[in-house]
Parts: sequence; C-alpha cells; structure tokens
Amino acid sequence: MRVALVCASSAICYTLTPFGMKGLAAAGLGFLVAMVILLAELRLRRAEISGLVGAACGAILGLLASLLVTLIISRTSEPEPTKSFLEFTSLFAFSYLGVVMGSSKAHTLRQISLPHTVEVALPPVAGTKLLDTSALIDGRIADICETHFMDGTLGIPRFVLLELQQVADSSDSLKRQRGRRGLEVIERMKKMTWLNLRILDDDVPGTSAVDQKLIELARSSGWKIVTNDFNLNKVARVQGISVLNVNELANAVKPTVLPGESMRVLILREGKESTQGVAYLDDGTMVVVDGARRHINRTIDIVVTSTHQTPAGKMIFGRCEERSDGAPSRVAAAGNVPGSGGMSASPRYEAGARSSFPGQEPQ
Repeated sequence: MRVALVCASSAICYTLTPFGMKGLAAAGLGFLVAMVILLAELRLRRAEISGLVGAACGAILGLLASLLVTLIISRTSEPEPTKSFLEFTSLFAFSYLGVVMGSSKAHTLRQISLPHTVEVALPPVAGTKLLDTSALIDGRIADICETHFMDGTLGIPRFVLLELQQVADSSDSLKRQRGRRGLEVIERMKKMTWLNLRILDDDVPGTSAVDQKLIELARSSGWKIVTNDFNLNKVARVQGISVLNVNELANAVKPTVLPGESMRVLILREGKESTQGVAYLDDGTMVVVDGARRHINRTIDIVVTSTHQTPAGKMIFGRCEERSDGAPSRVAAAGNVPGSGGMSASPRYEAGARSSFPGQEPQ
C-alpha cells in the first residue's frame, strides 16, 4: 500500500506538471508529498484512542478549510495544472494539520463537562429501591430477597460499587473483610433468577459524598433507599424520601413477649445493678433478669415483667421464677442440655448463648 501511494503521488505530479515542472522534477515532487503522508501515518500509529478521536475531528475541520481554499484558487488566473496542484496540496496540508492538532489537543476533551441532560441513563423503573453500601455489607438483604419479600427492581448505583471496592481495597483488615463481604452479597443476589437486580449508571454531579448522591438520586426519581445507616435514614426521611431499614424490619419480626410469660434463659454475665444477670435470646435480644446474678453460667426459668423498645432493638426485663418452696427454678448448668435429666417440659421461650448484643446495656 505504501509503494502504491508513492507511485500514485509521483504519477499524478508527473502527469499534471505543477509549476511548470516536467519529468523527474515533477515525479520528485510527488515522491516528497508521499513521504509527508507516510510520516503522518507513523505518527498516527502511536496515537491513543482519544488522540484518534481528536485527529478525526481535526481532519474534518481541515477538509472544510481546504474546501474554502479551493474555492479561492478556482477564481485565480493561474494555469490549470498549477490550480490542480494547489488544490491537492491544500487538501493534504489542511487534512494533515487537522489530524496533528486534533490529536495533540484531544486530552482537553476529557476536561469538558457535558450537560447533565445529555447523560445516557436507564429510564426510571417504578418501584426501584436503591441499595446503600451499609445494607450490602450487612448481608441480610440477600436473606430477605431469598424469601421473596422484596419486590420490584433493586438498583445498585455505580458510585456505591466504587465505594464498596474502596472499602475492599483498604489497608485495614476489618474494612477489607467488610468490603469483600458486600461484593459477595452482590454476587449472591445476582444468582437469584427471580430478582431484578440492576447496576445503575446514574450519577449526581456536584458532590462526592455517597449518602448525598443517594438522597439526590432518590428524590429526583421517586425511588426508595434500602440502608442500615442510622444517620442516612434520618436525613432521608426528613426530606420526605422513603427508606427501608433492615434493622427496623428485623425488630418488627421478633416474637412478641408479654408480661407474665415464662422463659428459659442462660445467664451469661452480671448486669449493672448488684443483683442483675444478663442473658440473650437466639435473635440477640437482651434479657435483664433481676436476682439472677448468682446464677451466672446457669440456665434458669424466669417470668417476664416488662419489655422496652430501643432504637437498637428490644430489651426484656424479668425475674427469677420462684418454685413453691420459694427457691428459684434452676433448669441446668451451662454446657448441659436443657430439659434433660427428668426435667419438666420446656417453656415457650428458650435463649441461646450469645456473647454480644449491639447497642444496649442492662439498666
């Protein structure tokens, strides 16, 4: 192809005899023009994609400029061969200059912010719920989706994915583990064929805070936010945005306990008061038992006296259940199986051993 280009350029100049050149002189001029074109080709081979886009735009502008020059040349009194040569030269020259200038200035195109109205975004879908980073790291949203309680479309904005990736790449081992857990939850949800999970390219210019972007996106589209973040929950609701809080859902589905009911619990540690003992139900609910401090590491029967709902969960207060002889009814020591050894039938509730409970201390 390069040889054909050189031959064609030399033949054109040899035939047209520009500027009165004839024979080898005209052919040499054509050879020089071909060398200029080949040098331009070598430069384009090392160009990046952005440079090629800029070069294409520059070439179009160069062709328009050469057209204007051609119109001026056609109205001169120069001989026809000279006019033709000037026309071809202007075509090549302006095209080459457009390519070079466009490719060298292509990096400035990245700094030009396009209007928000021209961004390509997926059309709003009714019932879409935006997943926050905290809900993905928590992981219980995947369990809720498996039960088919979550309907509509679940959307994960790309800036939430970016924040999750930054957490997963953190130098802190705990943060890195939390980030990877969130990514694993997304992979788990993508395998649920009945779930409409979408990655959204919608973005909110003018702010870098993920929480603020979620609020603005939800407000502009009328979508809901799924989060475990207490502060995001409050700020969104103040602005009239619907929020689905997994913690509130977990508290709502906990079994109802009424005063006077019996429970069987394992006393794990002492409470704040001198006579209190603390136990936990299997769902993490804290049980504060009055008079159970001396029964630490033992399973006993208690009577519920009251319940208290807190932002972090429900707390149950009770007292040791007294037998007919006035002594507390102790079921089993820690490590033994409740109900064995000829014990009576289990009450309605029985607590499992929990080492921690988020947010509350016994009163």
